[in-house]
Amino acid sequence: MTRQSRPAHALAIVACVCAVIQPSIAPLLEAQAAAPGSAAAAPAPDVDGGWPRDYATASGAAIRMFQPQIGSWDGQRHMVAYGAVSYSASGAAKPSLGTVKIEAETSVALGERLVNFSHPKLTETHFPDLSRDQLRELAATLTDDVQPGPMLIALDRVLARLDKSPIVPKNVEGVKADPPAIFYSTAPAILVNLDGDPIWSPIKDNDLTFAVNTNWDLFQHSPTRTFYLRYNHGWLSAADVRGPWKAAAGKLPLGFASLPADENWKDVKAAVPGQPLSSAPRVFVNMTPAEMILTRGAPVYQPVAGTGLEWVSNTESDVFRLGKTGAVYFLVSGRWFTSARFEGPWTFATPTLPEDFKKIPLSHPRSRVLASVPGTDEAAEAVLLAQIPQTARVDKKLVKAPEVQFQGEPQFEAIPQTTVARAVNTDKDIIKVGDLYYMCFQGVWFMGRGPNGPWEVTGSVPHEIYEIPVSSPAYNVTNVTVVEESSDAVVYATAAAYTGLMIGWGCAVWGTGYYYPPYYGFYGGYPYYYPHYPTYGYHASYNPWTGAYSRGISAYGPYGGAGVGARYNPRTGTYARGAAAYGPGGSRAVAGAYNPRTGTSAATRQGSNVYGSWGQTGVQRGDQWASTSRVTNNRTGATTRVTQGSGGGTAVTRNPAGAGGGGVARTGSGDVYAGRDGNVYKKSGDSWQKFDNGGWNNVQQPTQAQRDQAQQRATDARSQSGSRGGSIDPSTAGQLNRDSAARAEGATRTRTAQTPAARSGASSSYRPSGGGMSRGGGGGRRR
Repeated sequence: MTRQSRPAHALAIVACVCAVIQPSIAPLLEAQAAAPGSAAAAPAPDVDGGWPRDYATASGAAIRMFQPQIGSWDGQRHMVAYGAVSYSASGAAKPSLGTVKIEAETSVALGERLVNFSHPKLTETHFPDLSRDQLRELAATLTDDVQPGPMLIALDRVLARLDKSPIVPKNVEGVKADPPAIFYSTAPAILVNLDGDPIWSPIKDNDLTFAVNTNWDLFQHSPTRTFYLRYNHGWLSAADVRGPWKAAAGKLPLGFASLPADENWKDVKAAVPGQPLSSAPRVFVNMTPAEMILTRGAPVYQPVAGTGLEWVSNTESDVFRLGKTGAVYFLVSGRWFTSARFEGPWTFATPTLPEDFKKIPLSHPRSRVLASVPGTDEAAEAVLLAQIPQTARVDKKLVKAPEVQFQGEPQFEAIPQTTVARAVNTDKDIIKVGDLYYMCFQGVWFMGRGPNGPWEVTGSVPHEIYEIPVSSPAYNVTNVTVVEESSDAVVYATAAAYTGLMIGWGCAVWGTGYYYPPYYGFYGGYPYYYPHYPTYGYHASYNPWTGAYSRGISAYGPYGGAGVGARYNPRTGTYARGAAAYGPGGSRAVAGAYNPRTGTSAATRQGSNVYGSWGQTGVQRGDQWASTSRVTNNRTGATTRVTQGSGGGTAVTRNPAGAGGGGVARTGSGDVYAGRDGNVYKKSGDSWQKFDNGGWNNVQQPTQAQRDQAQQRATDARSQSGSRGGSIDPSTAGQLNRDSAARAEGATRTRTAQTPAARSGASSSYRPSGGGMSRGGGGGRRR
């Protein structure tokens, strides 16, 4: 956990040295005067406040920290970074430029896409113009003046440079990939997923019943045994629930006009008496969660540059083909399935994907599929994000357990392969271990001595619970662990698998692959229904900008997933429709209930809604620093605050007059780098310049032969050849070129990640400006 001591020379400049650079530095960094009033037209600041960062001490020293270059990120907890730093003592005619190596502990806010550094250590310095006393003064000044607090860098800047090769996917043991039923249509169609055979619920004083275990408004008129299905503002009818379905002829039964006047039936009543349908969509009905490929007419193929693949562009599904007549590949819930024809049969294909899938360009409109291609950097990145837990500190006294309701007497069912049992006739995750009961709710563990409590927050969770296999619908609770416990609080960590995001076959996938039948029964003549989130049935697709899965096309139903239910509330003595909504990214149920595993927002970030749903009382989220400190990195008192962007701009000091560096400095692009050889370099077009003797000098790029020789010799990255003869060492040149490309990539990604399309899940590409906003078009798309 948090360290209690701070190193004496912890140079907190990884992401926080924020203030003014003296005017004397500006010419050396290619200062550009800004036109009056131009600040108002400046672009919005990056999520992390932008780079470079400036700091002015009370004694008049000025420091500029350029964007850190990531060396390693061990377990996403410990980072090693390198950075170029400019230091100018008060009254100095020229600044001194040098490099630093920084090590720091990190935490991540996935929802905000920010990384926070804590307890940074300056482990190496290369300042040829500074004496030992000046270096000591530099470190002491920064240690004294920089207040502890969030020190932020955009997650996308880190990911752009991070070496993905050491990322080892920890596949969830037992995750399955049996293909679901996959339907195909070239004409408008909808898919009605039923969670088992229809469970019909009566409606008080009405001759209609409705199906509680589907995400559609599906009714049965008991006197005529006719079935009705709402489609937008019209109705379809059938003599059998499996169809065939046709546009409803004549008037609807009178029962539709007398539905209860409450929010549960708002959408249905708005469609009564119904608008005539010029043509009925094709209706697929399945008794277990299924998937569907819809194309607008015959498939339209577009070649994928640099591959032998053809993209099917007139569908919202992720469908590719080897040539126009080869095997078809369909991606859903993070799993690839293949067939010789669109109609199937389908087989699992992720482990045997053709190599061409790895070559899909980032600019392709559906490049998001790269996150589901084993061996790609994008897949490794998705795995990395999925392996970062969300944490929260929970106050034992302030946090109260939710109300637990059983339908009748509590019933528990033994979990195979374990010695524990789970409650089946409640919507809460309650596990019985011996004579004690443990409830996991929204990422928090409670313990009770009876199935109805009383419940208290606990940090002692029996190890038997963590032996629950993935084949059990209670598996998700094994992903909430205790990090630390004190007398008054517990710190929990919730893995992405709690929200449904698993690791399998080297990729981040949605769901376990198991179908868990619901638990249901009748109480007082009305049904109760407790579903479990399925892997399929949502057209789930990965959003590269949130690290989460979200629900796809609305032809799968208006209410999310199978989970719109009806159950009896013994406390109020009433029956309620719309008790739960299940599915990636969530979706409102008829009554808008909250699902702790997925959240209710269509653009949820994985796990962020788990602890965010508690509000502020008694639960302190481990990523709360992101929402309170993003962008600003403010400093108070006699120091400074940053308004600096990565492309240069304005920095304002609050230092009193005469303290040095007062006023406003205009700065350049900040495209300055730390070479691993200890020198400072600047990108100049396609060439590099080295800072030497107070100025920038061109350096000769290594030839291809020199690069080859350097690779063969495995030249030490700290070679000093970069400081001799106006040339640059091949290993340093390679490092600088990689860092430069990563910085540009990170800047692009950081800004793109903040766009509405990226945050809402509408972007299907890693390069949305290149056409990634296109969503294709399915035959049954409804608005």
